[in-house]
Amino acid sequence: MGRALLLTHTHLFSPKSLFPLSLRHRPTATATATATKRIFHFCPPLACRSMDDQSSIDSVTQRLSNHNLHRLSLQDLKWDHSFVRELPADPRSDSFPREVLHACYTKVSPSAPVEDPQLVAFSQPVADLLDLDYKEFERPDFPLFFSGASPLVGALPYAQCYGGHQFGMWAGQLGDGRAITLGEILNSKSERWELQLKGAGKTPYSRFADGLAVLRSSVREFLCSEAMHHLGIPTTRALCLVTTGKLVTRDMFYDGNPKEEPGAIVCRVAQSFLRFGSYQIHASRGEEDLGLVRVLADYTIKHHFPHIENMSKSEGLSFSTGDEDHSVVDLTSNKYADLPGRRYCFANQPDIGLWNIAQFTTTLQAAHLIDEKEANYAMERYGTRFMDDYQVIMTKKLGLPKYNKQLINKLLTNMAVDKVDYTNFFRTLSNIKADTNIPDEELLVPLKSVLLDIGKERKEAWTSWLKTYIHELSTSGISDDERKTSMDGVNPKYILRNYLCQTAIDAAETGDFGEVNRLLKLVERPFDEQPGMEKYARLPPAWAYRPGVCMLSCSS
Repeated sequence: MGRALLLTHTHLFSPKSLFPLSLRHRPTATATATATKRIFHFCPPLACRSMDDQSSIDSVTQRLSNHNLHRLSLQDLKWDHSFVRELPADPRSDSFPREVLHACYTKVSPSAPVEDPQLVAFSQPVADLLDLDYKEFERPDFPLFFSGASPLVGALPYAQCYGGHQFGMWAGQLGDGRAITLGEILNSKSERWELQLKGAGKTPYSRFADGLAVLRSSVREFLCSEAMHHLGIPTTRALCLVTTGKLVTRDMFYDGNPKEEPGAIVCRVAQSFLRFGSYQIHASRGEEDLGLVRVLADYTIKHHFPHIENMSKSEGLSFSTGDEDHSVVDLTSNKYADLPGRRYCFANQPDIGLWNIAQFTTTLQAAHLIDEKEANYAMERYGTRFMDDYQVIMTKKLGLPKYNKQLINKLLTNMAVDKVDYTNFFRTLSNIKADTNIPDEELLVPLKSVLLDIGKERKEAWTSWLKTYIHELSTSGISDDERKTSMDGVNPKYILRNYLCQTAIDAAETGDFGEVNRLLKLVERPFDEQPGMEKYARLPPAWAYRPGVCMLSCSS
C-alpha cells in the first residue's frame, strides 16, 4: 500500500456519493477508532442573481459571520498535547532510521530544505475548524511556518510509530516517514484537531527515503482531501499547501529515469492520526509491548469517544452466542468492542474493509481487550451494516420510494456493459419524468448525453430498464421537481477527476496556482450547478488515460 495516498480504481460508498474515485486513504482514528472510534466567488449585482446565487452568498456570508466571532492569529491558537503528554515517547529525538521500541512516537522537528517558500492555496472551511483568521494566510512568514522552516509557537512536533501491511503482507514498523505532527489544537467548540506537515523531512521511520514530497502529489492530496470531505466521505482534511522552493529528485515511473521536481508540503488536519497500525505494531512485538495496546485504546476512548465509558446496556448491542451454555455477549459491558451503528470509513471494496477489521480485532484479541466471540460478532455486523447503508444510498441516488434490488442490479449491469460514467449518469438521471405515457422512442432523450455510442440492442435494454424505473417512480407520489432536488442533493455534478488535477499541477509547476484554487472552490460545492463551471463536469479527454495521469502512486 502507498504511504498515504494510492491512486487505484475503486468505489467509495458514502451517504452522498457512489462513484469511481481513484484514491485510497489510510484510515485514521476519526475513521477507525469506533472499532476500538470560501475566498468569495465573484457575485453579479443583486438584480441579476438567481435564488441559488443568493443562497450561496447567504451561506458564505453566514460562514464569515461565524468566523468573525472567534478569529485567532497563529500565536493565539489553543494548543494541547495530549498525545505527547499521555503516551510513551522514544528516548531518542534524532531522525536516524531505526526500529523504535516501547514507544508511540519520536520527538523530531521538520527538516525539509526550504528556500523562499510560497503559499499555493488554503482551505477556508478548515481554517474555520481551527478558528484561524483568514488574514493569517496573507502573512509573509506564513509559508515559513507551514514549510517547517520556522517553528510554530506552541507546537511540539513528533512522528508517530506504527506498523502495517503493504500489499497484504505484514511489513512491520512503518511510522511517519515524512509526516511530522505539530500538535493538537482545541477550538472554541472544544474539538481536538491535529496538524501535520507531510513532506517535512526525515524521521526515524523514513527508512531509505528522504522524507520529502513533490508538488504534483501534494496538489493531489490537498485537493482530494477537501473534495472527499465535501462529498460526505470521512477522511483527513487539508489546511494549506506550500512550495518549499527546492527541487526533489523522483523516479515517477520507477523506470530508472529520475528527474527533479518542485518540492511541497501539505498541512493535513484530522481529529487524530491514530490508525489500526498504531495498535498493531505493539501487538506484533509480543507480551512486553501488549500493554501499549491498552494504553492507546484507553487514550483514544478518553479523548475521542468518551461516551463509550458510560454506555448503558442495550439489547441492540447484546447477543446470544448460541452455545450450549446459553452465554450472552453484551458489547456495552466492554468499551473495547466494535460498536455497530457508528460510522467509520471502510473506504475500499467491502472485502478489503472486512480484512482490515479482521487485522484490528486480531490485535485487540492479542492484548486481551476483546475475546473471540466479540471479534466475530463485530465482523458479522460489518457485512450487515455495509448492506444496510448501501441500500439506503442507492435508493436515494435513484430517487426511489423503496429499495428495489432487481432494478438496481440491472442498472449497474447496463452501466458496466456500456461503460457509462457513474457521476454524470446519476446526475442526469434526475431529469427523468415519472410519466408512464412517454413513448418508447422518447424515453432515452433525457439520457442522450450520457448514453454514448450504444447500438440498437443496447438501446432496447436501456428502454426496458427505464420503463420499469419510471413505473417505480410513479408510485412514489413525489413530484418530478421534488425528486430532482432530492437526487441532485446526493448525486454530485462535480468530482475531482485525475485529469483536472493534472491540469492544475501542470500550471502550478510553472508558478501559476490559479487552477488549484479554482478547483478547490469547485469541490467545496460538488452538488451545486455552479453556472459557468460546466466544463469541469465533462468526461476525461483522451490524454487523461496516459500513465502518470490515470494511475499514480503517492510515494512521491
